[in-house]
Amino acid sequence: MQTIQLVGAILFGLALLHTFAAKSFEVLAHRHPRHAGLFHLLGEVEVVFGFWACVLILALALLNGGEAAVAYAESRQYTEPLFVFVVMVVAASRPVLAIVERVLLAMARAMPLRTEVALVWLGLALVPLTGSLITEPAAMTLAALMLAPLIFRDGMPERLKYAALGVLFVNISIGGLLTAYAAPPVLMVAANWQWDSAFMAAQFGWKAMVAVLINASAATFALRRHLRAPAAGDAAAAPVPLAASAIHLGFLAAVVLLGHHTELFLGVFMFFLGYTQAYQRHQSPLIIKEGLLVGFFLAGLVVLGGMQQWWLQPIVESLSPLALFFGAMSLTAITDNAALTYLGSLIDGISAPAQYMLMAGAVTGGGLTVIANAPNPAGVALLRRGFRDESIGTLGLLAGALAPTAVAALAFLLL
Repeated sequence: MQTIQLVGAILFGLALLHTFAAKSFEVLAHRHPRHAGLFHLLGEVEVVFGFWACVLILALALLNGGEAAVAYAESRQYTEPLFVFVVMVVAASRPVLAIVERVLLAMARAMPLRTEVALVWLGLALVPLTGSLITEPAAMTLAALMLAPLIFRDGMPERLKYAALGVLFVNISIGGLLTAYAAPPVLMVAANWQWDSAFMAAQFGWKAMVAVLINASAATFALRRHLRAPAAGDAAAAPVPLAASAIHLGFLAAVVLLGHHTELFLGVFMFFLGYTQAYQRHQSPLIIKEGLLVGFFLAGLVVLGGMQQWWLQPIVESLSPLALFFGAMSLTAITDNAALTYLGSLIDGISAPAQYMLMAGAVTGGGLTVIANAPNPAGVALLRRGFRDESIGTLGLLAGALAPTAVAALAFLLL
């Protein structure tokens, strides 16, 4: 096990380096058209961890035998990748987006701001906070699709795109803290630490709300001069009936409620696919490809992350509460924050202050990288076409997320 653990850590490090280099592969694809297909594949951020997870399984088969490799792969829990895939597809369906856009547009017109400015503020503030109800992956999907034509488009300065992306990722990461079921890092510890939604709202939720509102307001102020009304949609497209939107919202609610029961929410998804086929006139193409890529990314992270406990847990156990906050915030940048809080839940006798600091640090750092928070790959998949070379740079995202991360840190440490 020591050998394969070392191999797992090395492959995890290579996957991280590959993530940082993903944008470079997209540049190479444009410069070398003959091998553009290979470079595009290697430049897909969503493919990175799935690719290196396959390498890990092959290494395990070579070192310990095929049965050991299969046993390890089957021992992993894939509920979260499957849930994120399903909830992305359902939340991004045309009837759901139509009703959300209708509600947000009515709210925007009632605000004393230009409509497009109000829509951006709502997309960066209100939608991330709804993640506490509909789950963070669903909130990310809705926010990304709503903000794409407003911010992530030609004509918007690249630095402002990264600033907005950083705010979106940080706000999604902390916006699910008003309840005990919507944020993946909270789900990992809620039962063991006996945290319910009332506790989350009192200890974390209101602080997260303050940070979300500050971040969204600052980003909207910076973007205001570059915002313009999005182009009108297809005029020939028939409006979506409210009944169709209500049915789709029912499917979304069922998926959220059954989020811990893989077989059940997949069954609901099958019925959803059948309904969309039966009433195609109310639909636009489902984002099956994007959802599958995100699921593949998260499944790869599950496989690779399962080999990292041997060095991550001793670090978490050795830190004082305040150091644990900054340690968790930093470690989240290189490993999923849900995996980090799960390791914390395994520590016997962890104090209440340490529990708070671990959770606060983990969610605060959730916007620093693509892998820091489970919904982030969904945002990347839906928004990357709005960036130069249709790729989101790791350093650009890190720079854009630093200021909103600092605001979130101050909210959790000082309020």
